[in-house]
Amino acid sequence: MPKKQKVRKGKRKRKKKISSQKWKKYKIESQKIESARSCPRCGPGIFLAKGKGRLYCGKCHYTEFIKE
Repeated sequence: MPKKQKVRKGKRKRKKKISSQKWKKYKIESQKIESARSCPRCGPGIFLAKGKGRLYCGKCHYTEFIKE
């Protein structure tokens, strides 16, 4: 006979999401503020992620390959 599964009642435990940490995308050197490369489609504020030989936008899926 197959076993019956337990039915849980009440609230479920939620996984904690990692915050965006956009402050890591900016560097301050003397009087100059440098920012990471932003997406040309989405505009400023949406940054490209660095992968293995490529830059990627998670919002619009824009991909740019880096030539070495």
